[in-house]
Amino acid sequence: MISSLRQPVRGISVSDLVLRQRHAPPIKANSFLPALSREKAQRSLVSVQKPLHIVSLGVGNFVPVNDDKRGDLVKCGAYEADRSEVEAARTPSEAAKKVKIGIYFATWWALNVVFNIYNKKVLNAYPYPWLTSTLSLACGSLMMLISWATRIAEAPKTDIEFWKSLFPVAVAHTIGHVAATVSMSKVAVSFTHIIKSGEPAFSVLVSRFILGETFPVPVYLSLLPIIGGCALAAVTELNFNMTGFMGAMISNLAFVFRNIFSKKGMKGKSVSGMNYYACLSILSLAILTPFAIAVEGPQMWAAGYQTAISQIGPQFIWWVAAQSVFYHLYNQVSYMSLDEISPLTFSIGNTMKRISVIVSSIIIFRTPVQPINALGAAIAILGTFLYSQLDYGVSGWQRSDRTVIRRV
Repeated sequence: MISSLRQPVRGISVSDLVLRQRHAPPIKANSFLPALSREKAQRSLVSVQKPLHIVSLGVGNFVPVNDDKRGDLVKCGAYEADRSEVEAARTPSEAAKKVKIGIYFATWWALNVVFNIYNKKVLNAYPYPWLTSTLSLACGSLMMLISWATRIAEAPKTDIEFWKSLFPVAVAHTIGHVAATVSMSKVAVSFTHIIKSGEPAFSVLVSRFILGETFPVPVYLSLLPIIGGCALAAVTELNFNMTGFMGAMISNLAFVFRNIFSKKGMKGKSVSGMNYYACLSILSLAILTPFAIAVEGPQMWAAGYQTAISQIGPQFIWWVAAQSVFYHLYNQVSYMSLDEISPLTFSIGNTMKRISVIVSSIIIFRTPVQPINALGAAIAILGTFLYSQLDYGVSGWQRSDRTVIRRV
C-alpha cells in the first residue's frame, strides 16, 4: 500500500517502527510520530518540496499492551517522489487506452473485410459453402491447437461441464456460420450483411415471445427502421435470391440463440476470450464435419476443385487458405476485444464493421446498387446503431459473454 503525506515545512527524518513484545511498557501516542530534528547542524533527510510516500511492508494488527495475543509486526518505510509517478503507476494513460482500442477496431474491421472478399471469391469459383465453412473452422482449430502445444498461448483449463455448457452454443454457432456462407454463395456480400444487420430485431422478438422478456418502448421503436430498411433493401435488390435471403435470416436467428445459450450456460466459466472462441471452433468443427460430408460429399468437392483450378489456377488454393485464416483471425480479435472495451463500444464497432464490409464489397466486386436500395441499407444500419445506443436486449450477448470472459 502506498500513501502520500504532505510534509511540514520543517525537515524530518523517518525511522522504522517495530512493535515490541506484549510485556513492554505502554507506547506513548507521540512515539508513533517521526522524531523532529533538534540540532540546527543536522540537515533535512528528505525534501520539503515533494510529497512523502509511506510504504507499508506487511499488514499489522495493533493490540492493547495487556492483551495475551501478540500483534503482528509492521514495518514502515518512506521515500520521496512526485505524485504523478504514483498516479501513472496506478492507471494507464487515457491516450494509450484510446490508441489500443483504435488498433483493435482497425484490425477487426480490416480482417473482416479481407475475409469477406476472399470468401466471396472462393464461393464464386467453388460453390460449396458447407466445405468452405468446414475449412474455416478447421483452420482456426488447427492454429489454436498448435499455439497451445507450443505454448505460444496458454491452454484453457476446462472440464466436462464446460464442454456440456458449450455444446448448445456451438450448435447455434455452426448453423449461423453455415447459413451465412450459403447466403453469400447465392447473393452479393453487401446484401447478406444488410440482412444480417437486422439481427437486433430477431433478438428482441425472440426474447419477448420465447423468453418472456420485456423492453422499454424506445427499444421497440428502434426496430422499425431496422425492419423497414432491410425490407426496402430486399425488394429493390437487383440480384435477389430466396436461398441467399433465407440463409441470412436463418443466420440471424441462429446467432441470437447462440447468444442466449452463451448467456445462460457459460455464465461464470473462467475462460478468456481467445480460448473461448478456440474451444467454440473446435466443437463446431466436430459438429459440422459429418453434415458437410452428407450434404455435399467428397465426389462433389473433387469435381468442383478440378473446375476451380482449371478456371482460376493455383492461386485458388491461396484464396481458400486466406479466407480460412482470416475468418479465424477476425473472430479471434473480436472476442479478444471484449476484454478491453465496453459492450456498448463493441456493439457500435460491430455496426460500423458492417458498413465497412458493405462499402468495400460494393467497390471491389462492382455490385450494382440502386439509390432506393442504398437508402434501405442506410436506414437499416441507422436503426441498428440506434439500437446499440440503447444497450438493451439479449443481442447484447457481448455483455453476458464479457461477464464470462472477465472472470479469468
